[in-house]
Amino acid sequence: MLYREALNKALDEMMEKDPTVVILGEDVGFYGGNYRVTEGLYAKYGEKRAIDTPIAENSIVGNAVGMAIGGLRPVAEIMTVNFSLIAMDQIVNQMAKIRYMSGGKIALPMVVRMPQGTAIQLAAQHSQSLERMFASVPGLRVFVASDSTSAYYGLKFAIELDDPVIFLEHELLYPQKFDFIKRPDFHPFKADIVKEGKDITIVSYLKMLHDTLKAVPVIEKELGVSCEVIDLHSLSPLDIDTIGNSVKKTKRFVIVAEEPKTGSFAAEITSRVTEEFFYFLDAPPLRICGEDVPTPYNRKLELASIPTPDKIVQKIISWGRKHGI
Repeated sequence: MLYREALNKALDEMMEKDPTVVILGEDVGFYGGNYRVTEGLYAKYGEKRAIDTPIAENSIVGNAVGMAIGGLRPVAEIMTVNFSLIAMDQIVNQMAKIRYMSGGKIALPMVVRMPQGTAIQLAAQHSQSLERMFASVPGLRVFVASDSTSAYYGLKFAIELDDPVIFLEHELLYPQKFDFIKRPDFHPFKADIVKEGKDITIVSYLKMLHDTLKAVPVIEKELGVSCEVIDLHSLSPLDIDTIGNSVKKTKRFVIVAEEPKTGSFAAEITSRVTEEFFYFLDAPPLRICGEDVPTPYNRKLELASIPTPDKIVQKIISWGRKHGI
C-alpha cells in the first residue's frame, strides 16, 4: 500500500466511524490535498467535514483547537512542517496546554499532521526537520510514521486520543509502496524491532529508517557483526525501554536522524541512553545526523547535508573499527 493511501484510508475510516472527525487545511477538500492524502474525502463527506482553509497556519491550528474544545475531533493539515512555525503560538501556548490548565476538564482530541524532511531540491525554507521543537513541548504527543502500517494505525490511534498529537510524515515517503501488515494491536507508544541483531543497536525513524536498512547489510559484512534496528513510532512519549533492552544486549548504540546534529532530538535520545544504560555500553554512542547548515538547493550539496546510506555505512564502520567492534 502506498504511504499516502494508508493515511487516506485511516482518515476515511475514522470519518465514517465518527461524525465528529473533521479535516481542515489548505487544499485538503476539493483539491484532495497537495500530496493526495485527502483525495476523495471532500466528495464523500462534503465541505463541512473536509474544510478548505485560507493560507493561514496560525488560524488553521487555532480553529482546530476551538473545534476540539467544542466537541469535534479535528485533523488539521499543515502543508509542510516549515509552515508550522507560523502556528507555533497556537501549538505551544494553546494546543499543548489547555488540557493541563483546565485541570483535565477540557479534553483536546486533535491532530496536526504535516510532512517534514529533505525532499528533492526544495531548498532551505522547505526542507527542515523540526521534531526536536515539538518533542520538547510538554503536553504534546509526537508521532512519526515510517511506513504504510505505522501511518495507518498510528493516525487512527492519534485521532482517537483525547490528547493533542503532532503527527509527522516525510515528503519522500508519500509515493512509496510498503508491505501493509494487519496489526489491530498496534500501539505507537511501543517501538518496533524491525531487524534483530546482537552486536549494534541502531535506532531511527521516518525516511532515515529505510536508509539505515539499506546500509545494514554492508555494515554487517564489513564489520562481521549483526545489527538490531529499531523503528520509533513515537518521540513523545519515547519508548526508552525497548531501546534500553536492546542496548543491554548489544552493548553499542547508534541513532540515525535527518535533522541537524546540534540540539537534535537524536541528542536527547543519546543522552537518555547514556544516563540510564551507561554501564552496559562498551563504546561511546554514535549520532548520525544532518549537517548544521540550511539545506542547499543544489542537489549534490543537498545530499551532502543529510545522512545517506553510504554515509551511514562509512560512519558506522569507522566508529566500529575505532572502538574495536
